[in-house]
Amino acid sequence: MAALALAPSAFAGTFTPESGGSPNANHIAGLYDLTLYVALVIFVAVEGALAYALIRFRARKGRVAKQMHGNTRLEIGWTIGAALIVTVLAAATFISLHSIRDPVNSGPGGLDISDGVQYETTGAIKPPNGRALTIQVNGIQYIWRYTYLGNTSNPDGLGDPYSYYQMVVPTNTTVILKVVSQDVVHSWWIPQLGGKVQAVPGYTNYTWFKIAKPGNYKGQCSFLCGRGHARMIAEVTAVSPARYVQWINQQKAYLAAADAQASTFRAELSGKPGAAAVELTNK
Repeated sequence: MAALALAPSAFAGTFTPESGGSPNANHIAGLYDLTLYVALVIFVAVEGALAYALIRFRARKGRVAKQMHGNTRLEIGWTIGAALIVTVLAAATFISLHSIRDPVNSGPGGLDISDGVQYETTGAIKPPNGRALTIQVNGIQYIWRYTYLGNTSNPDGLGDPYSYYQMVVPTNTTVILKVVSQDVVHSWWIPQLGGKVQAVPGYTNYTWFKIAKPGNYKGQCSFLCGRGHARMIAEVTAVSPARYVQWINQQKAYLAAADAQASTFRAELSGKPGAAAVELTNK
């Protein structure tokens, strides 16, 4: 009984809560708690009735058990009761799906266009006011690449700043993720920020989150994607909008400097004959 009561899978949301990072994750946790509490009530009622029957009607010397065949009222009662329970859980699930699936607007103090960062729009999912920060999540064996879309005029994200492993986002801002894969099927999942999202080659999936306060949120690929699967870790760092603008501008500066250096090298390389070009490349 002690092992059953402390089953880690059944009480995972109680002993190791994973909500609190984003509204959609909170709604998922709420559904889990509702299901858990209903199941606990049923478990206690059934096991209590069983324990009572075992003690109250246990075998005793000189007594002969009464032979019974069914109980129509009882059977109809527990059938209707089970149907009602399933109906309530189904209704609660469908009511919550909207809050889990559809993004909400950014909150007060979130990133705004006036902060100097443009929003990238997507036709898949978007908040009611249509404004969200969109980041492309690309699964690669065995690392995550994050491209911060909408920072250039290229619709495919070429030239936009990017980062690996760690995603940086502003607080109180709705963030939409375009989840793709470069090679095999991966699964992007940070439990505190919502449900799992498959990264499938040739297909785009979407999810969203909104983080209220600065902090770090960790997860990893949750789909076996090869020998380096265990090392495919993900991390989201939420910072203030002002600090995010500073960080994204720094990433742009790094990218511009790298492009300038590459242009200089290409120009130098184009002026060299074959053998000299090979020697310069080796350097």
